[in-house]
Amino acid sequence: MSQARPFDPHIPVLTELFSDKGEALAEPAAESVPADQASAPAGADPEWAALERRLSDRIVQQLQGSVDIMLEHRLRESMEQVLRQAVGDITAELRRGLQDSLDAIVARAVAQELGALQQRQPPP
Repeated sequence: MSQARPFDPHIPVLTELFSDKGEALAEPAAESVPADQASAPAGADPEWAALERRLSDRIVQQLQGSVDIMLEHRLRESMEQVLRQAVGDITAELRRGLQDSLDAIVARAVAQELGALQQRQPPP
């Protein structure tokens, strides 16, 4: 159940390495890749460039999922901290505003009550 691999023209076949008489040939056939091209950058051969592009795309897709999860986790942590601070600040501001309002309402109610009491009593 092995998968058949496509023929690679850069790999010499047995008939290119040995002559019909069983003698080893001095040099591989002209189709084989010279040593200086074997280490050439991937952009030199269209097949290598396509392989590099497919491999890069696959790696990017695999990493994208991990990056998305990590980014979401860090964003959630940052937002949680920012929201906690904002809620704390808003709560403190509301308490101060409520306290100021209550103080003003109580002061006005006391002043009105004292004013009403003074109007009921005759001056001494």
